[in-house]
Amino acid sequence: MNEQYSLNHPIVEESFRIIDQEIGQHNLSLLQYQIARRVIHSTADFEFINLLKFGLNPIEHGINSLREKTPIITDVTMVKQGIINLVSKTFNNPIITAIEKAPKALPGKTRTETGLLECYQQYPQGIYVIGNAPTALLALCEQITQTKLKPSLIIGVPVGFVSVLESKRMLAEIAVPQIRVEGRKGGSSVAAAIINTLLILAWENRL
Repeated sequence: MNEQYSLNHPIVEESFRIIDQEIGQHNLSLLQYQIARRVIHSTADFEFINLLKFGLNPIEHGINSLREKTPIITDVTMVKQGIINLVSKTFNNPIITAIEKAPKALPGKTRTETGLLECYQQYPQGIYVIGNAPTALLALCEQITQTKLKPSLIIGVPVGFVSVLESKRMLAEIAVPQIRVEGRKGGSSVAAAIINTLLILAWENRL
């Protein structure tokens, strides 16, 4: 992997310099800030420095799980497309997309929710990356509560207005390694930025 290109391309480095200058002091750890900075780089939204929350050593768990080639389960194709290039250049983890698992939705459920439930049955210890579908995050949290089978990491950053706040609150109440965004903000680009940062950290042996 040409990790130097990923981290030190002049445009990326200049963007990071500008972000560092505008943020100034913050309360995040070094590795947490690496994630926040890349999220800000992908969104141009500095509010994420305060919205990102880290629970139960998620960076360490995420790095170890990626190195072990743990499957990555995404809610939608956009998240998969945002990470597939770097995944293929590093640990080549299997990537499974929930919505692609479900040609049809179960009664009363969305396709993404239906596919997520199937993924959880097959990969309960997977890395779950939810950037778009709060119904999928709610379904995942409900399954964890019922079965007690915990994923290696949950990245819960769905965006929008319907069920978004509820899904994030439910995730916050579960004792599982997690990175989430409080409030309505989030999205596929945010989810991809978080996983890509973890991939880079894992590849470069930063821990």
